[in-house]
Amino acid sequence: MARAKVAVLKVKSETVLEDIDRLLELAEVDKVFAKDRATILKDNISWHFPFPGANTTPWQLEGTILALRKRGFQEQVCVQNKTVVTDAFKGEDLNHYLPIFKRHEIPVLYNFLEEDMKWVSYRPQARMRALDRVFPEGIRLPDYFFGKNIVHLPTVKCHIYTTTTGAMKNAFGGLLNTKRHYTHSWIHETLVDLLAIQKEIHSGVFAVMDGTTAGDGPGPRTMRPVIKNVMLASGDQVAIDAVAAKLMGFDPMTIPYIRMAHEDGLGVGRPEEIELVGEDVSGESWGFSVGDNGASMVGDIMWFGPLKRFQKLFFHTPLVNVFVAGSEAYHDYYRWPLRDRRVFETWLGTTEWGRLFQTYAGGQSASRSSKGASAVG
Repeated sequence: MARAKVAVLKVKSETVLEDIDRLLELAEVDKVFAKDRATILKDNISWHFPFPGANTTPWQLEGTILALRKRGFQEQVCVQNKTVVTDAFKGEDLNHYLPIFKRHEIPVLYNFLEEDMKWVSYRPQARMRALDRVFPEGIRLPDYFFGKNIVHLPTVKCHIYTTTTGAMKNAFGGLLNTKRHYTHSWIHETLVDLLAIQKEIHSGVFAVMDGTTAGDGPGPRTMRPVIKNVMLASGDQVAIDAVAAKLMGFDPMTIPYIRMAHEDGLGVGRPEEIELVGEDVSGESWGFSVGDNGASMVGDIMWFGPLKRFQKLFFHTPLVNVFVAGSEAYHDYYRWPLRDRRVFETWLGTTEWGRLFQTYAGGQSASRSSKGASAVG
């Protein structure tokens, strides 16, 4: 397989929009996307609360919009999804996306609203590793996604079930409906299947990944935010996830979804076969680790442990609501008010990225607010 290209830049809060423009130039987005097709902006709301490192940042979203518009990709539409623990409407509000959508006239569609898109049956051409068995009645996808470019906007962070999460995992919420928890026991295979499907249905797939504040620990929500001041971009979803994994301190080819996607020819997972442009970060290793939290330990038992054989009873019946309520209680009524809100507020007041985040609450853009951002707090 030919060498993949991943652009990596060290970025600053006062020049971040210009930095993102250069990032997309280095990653050659023009060669990935079709100019005559609409482009889906697929942000990543792992938690509706604005925990540092968990969600697409407002500057990541705005910088991508501006860089794409500059290159002639005028028709851009954001598509949101919901999860069992995340409220899309609350998430786009608390993470300050709404002023950006308004300022740049970006329509927003929701894959869970029938008036926005329909779910249709799809028979993939590629061999499926898991989805055809998980959904024997047929794989269903949102019709709006077909024939369009898509840019994924993940962050650099760990994940309790996949070690790392990034561009490939970002397709999970958009392409699978609210029954996607059926796939958790085969999550790595599912991510590979989804990438194969994306290559069939999209006119181009690209990713812009934010590591200005990266997430160490049992993500994608309960993490230790670490300032790293990097951003990545690539048209190879496997390669960008591999570079992010290596930065975090993991061997990419030991992570099953990266290894399997590489073996299936869906992208490049071996670091030595990836061309880094921009900054040479090949020697960096941040020493991140995953670990567990209260919610993940239950999931480990149910999806991967001794109770896996009973998961159809637990997750394919109304009993699933017990686990949904438990996860919501843990994250929204324990973690956020008692622990993670304080972490967020410290980040707001003591880091350049936290101060920049606050400026977006007033509807400003980074280009207009960054000069005075250090005075906000």
